[in-house]
Amino acid sequence: MAQPRLTDFFARRRPGPHASRPRTKAAWRTPSPTEPALRARVRTPGSSRKRPRPPAEPARDRPAPPARRRLRLPADAVRGKPRRGEWCGCDWPADSILCPQASSKVTLSELKSCLQRARELGARAQKLRAGAQRKDAGESSVPKDQGHPAGACGEKAPAYQRFHALAQPGPPGLVLPYKYQVLAEMFRSMDTIVGMLYNRSETVTFAKVKQGVQDMMRKRFEERNVGQIRTVYPACYRFRQERNIPTFKDGIKRSDYQLTIEPVLDQEAGSAAPQLTASHLLQRRQVFSQNLVERVREHHRAFLASLNPPMVVPEERLTRWHPRFNVDEVPDIEPAELPRPPATEKVATAQEVLARARGLMSPRMEKALSDLALRTTKPSSPGAPSPALPVTPPATLKGVSQDLLERIRCKEAQKQLAQMTRNPEQEQRLQRLQRLPELARVLRSIFVSERKPALTMEVACSRMVGSYPAAMNPGEMEKHIRLLSELLPDWLSLHHIRTDTYIKLDKAADLAGVIMRLAHLALAEAAL
Repeated sequence: MAQPRLTDFFARRRPGPHASRPRTKAAWRTPSPTEPALRARVRTPGSSRKRPRPPAEPARDRPAPPARRRLRLPADAVRGKPRRGEWCGCDWPADSILCPQASSKVTLSELKSCLQRARELGARAQKLRAGAQRKDAGESSVPKDQGHPAGACGEKAPAYQRFHALAQPGPPGLVLPYKYQVLAEMFRSMDTIVGMLYNRSETVTFAKVKQGVQDMMRKRFEERNVGQIRTVYPACYRFRQERNIPTFKDGIKRSDYQLTIEPVLDQEAGSAAPQLTASHLLQRRQVFSQNLVERVREHHRAFLASLNPPMVVPEERLTRWHPRFNVDEVPDIEPAELPRPPATEKVATAQEVLARARGLMSPRMEKALSDLALRTTKPSSPGAPSPALPVTPPATLKGVSQDLLERIRCKEAQKQLAQMTRNPEQEQRLQRLQRLPELARVLRSIFVSERKPALTMEVACSRMVGSYPAAMNPGEMEKHIRLLSELLPDWLSLHHIRTDTYIKLDKAADLAGVIMRLAHLALAEAAL
């Protein structure tokens, strides 16, 4: 094969005067409508690179389309008659019988049929509106005492209790109300303390359990809570009223009745006394929690039954409460009745003793008691005048004049009157005066230890706060120092230099005399 030459390449790219003519199409090929245009594009020798403009086509029969299309209205609109379904100048459709431009050939039967249809549509719309209102009323017809019960004390609970179920972490489930969870925690603490005392063979009293539960929970624990626990779990404890229980408290006597608590445990045959172990505590806690959940289920069932329409959910398939069921507004648990101490009648008079002991004593003792009863009932009879009681003279001391006693009594009365009528400012000043003797001793010792003729107020107050036995802030200590300088200006003086206040003390003065003067001033203030 011969290799193409470079001159052949240039002859193809840029045709010159010696370039060969382009090949013509074969005769057997189908002619194209654009063939004239293609022929015109063939460059001739000596032509420029600019593409030549195609020649204009010969004019045809159809006119050229205009630049803007004209809006052609239908023939009916041109004549002034609107088509069916279109709007004329009025407020009614053209095909309506109410349109003024409609055909006047409307019969009375057509008017009546249209009026009847309008009435039917109005009645139907009113019926639908009434049904929607009844539906809304049915949805909100849940009794308010079930959804939002009033509190036990009539007060509105705080938000962390009313919305406790909504703030629980994790997916929603059978969440207990806040007050039920607090009661479950109380039962856990009570069961722990009862188990400790019971395992030590110690008599469990309510006083011991109360103190222990309050120490563990930092909440009040009363007999009402014990009654609620008994309502939820009746078979957990055995309650009794017993006395002659040794106590180490002054407020409770040995002869007083106390509420005793004993856990109920299953004792196996032939075994020793059962112990309240950790497994028992866990089991009892689970039973108590299940009982609480069952109580909430009862209120939930009542809520579902009050809906419109009522709902029935199988208990084994229930995993969460109804969205509109307010868990934290469940009513409180009614406390069960606890044993009360027996009522004992106290004998106050001899007649009551005689009536009770008649037949149990000798005739001589019975006659003596009868005479004593008659003597005690004679002064209280309506006919007998009561004897005048002798006036006891006031107690007198030997060697003390009556005038001195009178003056002492008068001063005591004035002191009491001053205490009752003294305002808070005077009471505060009197307290400061009573502290001044000790503060004067502390202040002098500070000046001696510092070995300076003067101290700033800030330094003196900080040193005195650290040395005074009672707790006091520097601001209050400064008030005491100013009062001390006001009462004893010759012993303590204040000097204001620039922005600081300096204290100067007379170390050569007799400290005992200063303290005595302050004590007299305090007594004089107290006597006023």
